[in-house]
Amino acid sequence: MKTLYLMRHAKSSWSFDDLSDQERPLNDRGRDDAPCMGQALAKRDIQLDLLISSSAVRAMSTAALVARELHYPHARIEVLDRIYQAEVDDLLDIVRQCPDDADSVLLVGHNPIITNFANSLSPNQIPEMPTAAVVCLKFAVDRWADVAPENTEFYFYDYPRNQN
Repeated sequence: MKTLYLMRHAKSSWSFDDLSDQERPLNDRGRDDAPCMGQALAKRDIQLDLLISSSAVRAMSTAALVARELHYPHARIEVLDRIYQAEVDDLLDIVRQCPDDADSVLLVGHNPIITNFANSLSPNQIPEMPTAAVVCLKFAVDRWADVAPENTEFYFYDYPRNQN
């Protein structure tokens, strides 16, 4: 059994005109929501084997804040440039290349692709994921290479406002 958590990065700031989209940091709400969702995952006793993040600053910051709440070592966060402008097939390729000794993987990415990717795999349709939302999917497989819609079970969908 493999478990995949798909997370949209937390709310980012638009206050810095001189920064590129990829360099935008989290805003105050994002800095609150990311650890909130990390705590929500911790309450579910989630133990990550692998955390993968987009290289965008807002995604890496989200990943780091969630990692801290889950006691996942910051140095083990895998940052992939190709998540930043990925398509659904790109994310599927990334997931299928995860090491098979990792049973529980969190991937932090961007909308609309993270929502589209979740919906491409899940038997349950997920509404557009708000910032810092998490979808959990479980796969009845032993190898990530075998992940496919036909072996996917929807487990949960959670988001910051659901925690209040």
